[in-house]
Amino acid sequence: MTTEPLPRVVYADDHRMVAEGIERLLAGTCELIGISQDGPGLLDLVHNERPDLILSDVNMPGGSGLDVLKTLRGEGNRTPFVFLTMHAEPALAATAMRAGANGYVLKESAGEELLTALRHVFAGSTYVTPSLGTRYLYADTLGMQELTPKQLEVLRLVGAGLRSRQIAERLGLSVRTVEAHKYTIMQILDVHSTLELVRRAEDLGLLF
Repeated sequence: MTTEPLPRVVYADDHRMVAEGIERLLAGTCELIGISQDGPGLLDLVHNERPDLILSDVNMPGGSGLDVLKTLRGEGNRTPFVFLTMHAEPALAATAMRAGANGYVLKESAGEELLTALRHVFAGSTYVTPSLGTRYLYADTLGMQELTPKQLEVLRLVGAGLRSRQIAERLGLSVRTVEAHKYTIMQILDVHSTLELVRRAEDLGLLF
């Protein structure tokens, strides 16, 4: 009796320990054929290995997971793409799904839930971590209105010309936290520079 070959998966995450944990989790369920620590490496893996599924973090060096997804979809590549991320913003999940993702799973709830998500995706369905609940659907409907109050504060200070260190001092946050907020906002608004961010925010009426 022959057994079905395991689905071939590539994974991208710039945290090696996380990648090793995912490799152990997938053992026996999928064949992990390649791991990358950045966006360009993930693109190379997909082009060279032609996997059955792509699993990726959102925030990575050299180009985000969303950038990789958009590039692949622009090439006509329809390989199922699942995000495994620490970013719990419903608007970012909505952005990812609109861009062509098949799943969005939070690292904090990974484990058996990731395997559940992969089963859904391999069956032709989509999956978003339930803890995002109706907030994800709300974000998908209302789009940019789902920015959090803190994200809006950061965005408006960016629009006022303040740098990350100045914003951090103004809001009592670490520079790293400000940069994380800024990164998430840029992903949600689908921009790639501070200048684009400010212009997009002005167009949407988010600066005042």
